[in-house]
Amino acid sequence: MWNKETEIDFFQSNLKNIEPEKLFYRINHEYYAYYPKSYKGKKEVLQSRNALIGEYTENFCKNLLNSFAKEHNLYAVNKVICEELELTSRTPADLALCTTPEKIQKPENIKIIFEIKMSIVNNYKYNPETGKIEFIGDYTTHTGNPSLLRSDTMLKAIGKALNIRISNDYASKVPIMVLGNTPIAPSYKEKVDKLKEKGFIQEFWSLYPYASIKLRKTPKEGFITLNSKEDLFSKLEEILKLDLEFASFMLDKSQLGKFIEIASKENKLINKAEKFLQLIRGS
Repeated sequence: MWNKETEIDFFQSNLKNIEPEKLFYRINHEYYAYYPKSYKGKKEVLQSRNALIGEYTENFCKNLLNSFAKEHNLYAVNKVICEELELTSRTPADLALCTTPEKIQKPENIKIIFEIKMSIVNNYKYNPETGKIEFIGDYTTHTGNPSLLRSDTMLKAIGKALNIRISNDYASKVPIMVLGNTPIAPSYKEKVDKLKEKGFIQEFWSLYPYASIKLRKTPKEGFITLNSKEDLFSKLEEILKLDLEFASFMLDKSQLGKFIEIASKENKLINKAEKFLQLIRGS
């Protein structure tokens, strides 16, 4: 799972090829992952590490899920393209569990879609003379707003999921998960539970169990903090077993009543559900 050592590895692996000014904020000849809250001087926005942390976290999640995928005869694939689901070369799925290893996928081969919204959570100080990277505080001690704590990050994840959901009927069966490494902001507690309840996004998961978190899950578990790989794999197991169908509609009640009446004439429960969905989508 995500931890401090993971974040230090991100910096160390990139410092081999990139100057520290593109990874750290420089304050009075010292290098910090974020501006400390005590800093009162001029601040700049460090954009240069965004692409690097994006690539790193996508690979991290893929490696984390590889063993689970193999156990279920699946593949963890980054940058998945599926035109039918509005996953294009410009907006691919960050990660997906698929029945084949190719990046260009058919919708029926995609079992779970993951949108990854992870970043450096804690604050660190880098000493260029010794090469040492020192942890100096968690996310409450710096001015950054990492991962799922950012409102724009949440809105991007929600918007992408909605775009997939309304693409076509294939999208009705595919679970969509958002992976982060922080809690969500308190203002999103009801929103994530509502998104789960309505089926747009199945759940938001934090993969950083040891962060200083007050909000570890929401009342209806639209957001949860997973404590171990075993917890993660258990949740994925549950999702793969579900025969999900997304249905969203606004109909006149008389029309809705007709559909319910027609569907109720089917013999089996699953046939009733399939008939009802067929009528709704054909209306």
